[in-house]
Amino acid sequence: MQITLELIVLSLWAFIPSALAAFGVTTSSGKLVVDSGAGLVTTVNTANGDITSMLFNGKQLQDSTEFTQLSSGLGSATVTSSVSNNIAIVTIRTSTITHYYIVKSGINTLYIGTYVSAEPTVGELRLIARLSKSSLPNGVMKNGEYVSEINGATAIEGSDVFLLNGQTRSKFYSSVRFIEDQVHGVTGSGVGVYMIVPGVGYETSSGGPFFRDIDNQGTAQQELYFYMNSGHEQTEAYRTGFFGPYALAVTTGSVPSGTLDTSFMDNLGLQGYVPASSRGTVSGSYSGTLSGQPVTITFNNSAAQYWVSGSNGQFSRNLMKPGQYGVTLYQGEIAAATGSVNVNAGGTSSITLTSSLSRPSVIWSIGTVDGTPTGFLNANNIEWMHPSDTRMSNWGPITFTVGSSSASSFPMAQFKDVNNPTTIKWTASSSQIGARTLRIRTTSAFAGGRPQVTVNSWTSSAPPAPPSIDSRGVTRGTYRGINQVYDFTIPSGTLIAGSNNIAINVISGSSGDVFLSPNFVYDSIELF
Repeated sequence: MQITLELIVLSLWAFIPSALAAFGVTTSSGKLVVDSGAGLVTTVNTANGDITSMLFNGKQLQDSTEFTQLSSGLGSATVTSSVSNNIAIVTIRTSTITHYYIVKSGINTLYIGTYVSAEPTVGELRLIARLSKSSLPNGVMKNGEYVSEINGATAIEGSDVFLLNGQTRSKFYSSVRFIEDQVHGVTGSGVGVYMIVPGVGYETSSGGPFFRDIDNQGTAQQELYFYMNSGHEQTEAYRTGFFGPYALAVTTGSVPSGTLDTSFMDNLGLQGYVPASSRGTVSGSYSGTLSGQPVTITFNNSAAQYWVSGSNGQFSRNLMKPGQYGVTLYQGEIAAATGSVNVNAGGTSSITLTSSLSRPSVIWSIGTVDGTPTGFLNANNIEWMHPSDTRMSNWGPITFTVGSSSASSFPMAQFKDVNNPTTIKWTASSSQIGARTLRIRTTSAFAGGRPQVTVNSWTSSAPPAPPSIDSRGVTRGTYRGINQVYDFTIPSGTLIAGSNNIAINVISGSSGDVFLSPNFVYDSIELF
C-alpha cells in the first residue's frame, strides 16, 4: 500500500501533545477558556466564576457535576479577562470579593489570589477544587491510609466524621499545621493536582503556625481545599484583605516544590496585593529557651500573621507588611516570651526576646511542658482518628503510679463521660509533704471542660471556665485550642508520708454525650 505524505502528516498530528497549543484566552457562550500552552486548558463560567473544566493533556480533571469554586459558590459574579506579556488574568468580582486566576505562558499552574472586604455570606472562605474521582482517585494519605476518604461511609458525628470499613474517616483528618502545610495534593495515573501555599500564603488567615484546617475530602468527587477562614477550633478573629498568593499546580504526578515564584504578580495591579518592595524584614535573637524543643517566633496584628523558626538563638522573617506587630516566642507550642516590633517598608527591624518559661523544681512531673499532648496515650493517633476508633488504646479511666507508670499510659484527653477521673498514685517521703502546688497545663477544651482535683480527702475549688471556642476540637483531629494553666494549691496537712491519691475530674456547667461530653487535652502535670 502506498503511504502518502499527507497520511503521514495526519497520523503524526494525532500524537502532537497539547503542549503545542496556543497560549491565551478565548471566549464563547458563557465561558472563558484559558490555555497555558503547555497542556492545561481551564474553563471558567462567566456567570459565577466556577471552573467547569480542567483538561490536562486531554484528560479531564474537573468533576462534571460539582465545580471548582470559592466558598460554596458565589451564585453570581462579574467575570472578565486580560492577556498581556504572556500572562493571562481572569478576574471574578462580587460586591465584597475579588478573586483572581492567573496563568503564565508555558506553565501548568493556576496562580490564585483572593481579596475580601468582608467574610462571605455564601459559606466559609475557602477555595475548593472538586475534581474527577476517576482521574484523581488518591487523596491525602497518613500512615498509609486515605484518612479523608468517606465515599460510602456512615456518619457517626455530625455530618463530617464517618465510619468506613470499621475505621473512622473525616476531612478534618487531612489537615496539618500551617507551619508545615506548603503543599498538599491528590493524584491519579500520570497526573497530580497540588495546592501550593508559599511563605506569605497564610498571612491573612488566622490561627497562627500551629492551626490546621481541611486539605482534602474524598466523596463522589475528589475535593482539594485551601482554607482561608473557618470556624474550626478558631482561636482568633478573622482577617480580611488579600489572601495568597497561592496556587493550583498540575503535574504528571510529581510533588512540586513548596516555594512558588510569584514575583511577577508584583506588577499586575491586583486589589489588596502588597508587592515585595512595600514589605519589610524583622531580624532578632532569643535566649533562655529550654533545650530539645523547636523554637518558633510569631508576628501578629489585625491585618496579618507571620512566623519563622529559630535556630541557634537567631531568626529572620522577611516579606512582612508594614505595621506594628505583637511578637511571641514559642517553645514547642507554648508561649515563652512576648514583645512588639514595628515593620517598615524596605527596612529591617530588630528585636531581642528572652524566654520567661522555666520549670519549677518539681517533685515529679508527667509529660513535657511544650503545649502539646505528645507522648501521652493516643496522642500519636488523635490527628487522624476519632477517639472512638477501635484502633485507639482504651481510654480508661486510668490509674497512673508515679515512679512506675510511663507517660504513654496517661490519657492525652479526658472526657467527662468516658474516662473520668484520672487517678495518680504517689508514695511521698516525709520531705515531700507540706503545702504544695499541683500544676495542670491543657492545650484545648470543649464545652467548658476543665480540671478539678481531689487530693486524699481535700478537694480543690472549681476553677473558672476556660475561654470558649465555638467548635468541636479533639474529635475533629486537633489538640490545639487555647493553652491554659491550672494551679491547685494543696494545703499543708493534706499530703502524707506514704501513699497519696490524686483524682483529676472534668467539671463543666455544660453537658454532652460520650466523646462530645465536656473534655480537655493535657499538656503536662507537675507537683512542686
